[in-house]
Amino acid sequence: MSQFARVMVLVVDDNHYMRVIVCTMLRAIGITLIREASDGAEALEIVRDWRPDVIILDLVMETIDGIEFTRLIRRGTDSSHPYVPIIMMTGHTDRRRVLEARDAGVNEIVAKPLTARALIDRLKSVINNERGWVKSSTYVGPDRRRRTLPGYKGPFRRTADKADGKM
Repeated sequence: MSQFARVMVLVVDDNHYMRVIVCTMLRAIGITLIREASDGAEALEIVRDWRPDVIILDLVMETIDGIEFTRLIRRGTDSSHPYVPIIMMTGHTDRRRVLEARDAGVNEIVAKPLTARALIDRLKSVINNERGWVKSSTYVGPDRRRRTLPGYKGPFRRTADKADGKM
């Protein structure tokens, strides 16, 4: 039995063939509890009734794109599953788009064209290495800080924390 046998995944992409490719990759590693949506609006409907363990979605889609979908899941007043890990697939990997996705609350980003290894690595990351959660007036999502400084000895990690006299 695969380590992923009980993992439920929602795949969201407006390109049918991309959904087929992603679902084929997921099945190859033992994930069979898969649902598909062709856009963000359909995905929101699915998430109302089904609580996937992971959502894999495209950035660029009609109606509701991946960024807006993530914001609605993370911050929507009627969101039924705000903490679900989200992996965003995109061919738009310029810094601005990556930061926009991160700031919307995406857990991981995988570049298109996808490789099975990249997708599996991101899945393992969100399943096995759950990051802390941040909820503030301007951001809701996984902790965006990925580095742990080896010599760090306190609760504050930002440069501004010293200036505030908190250290």
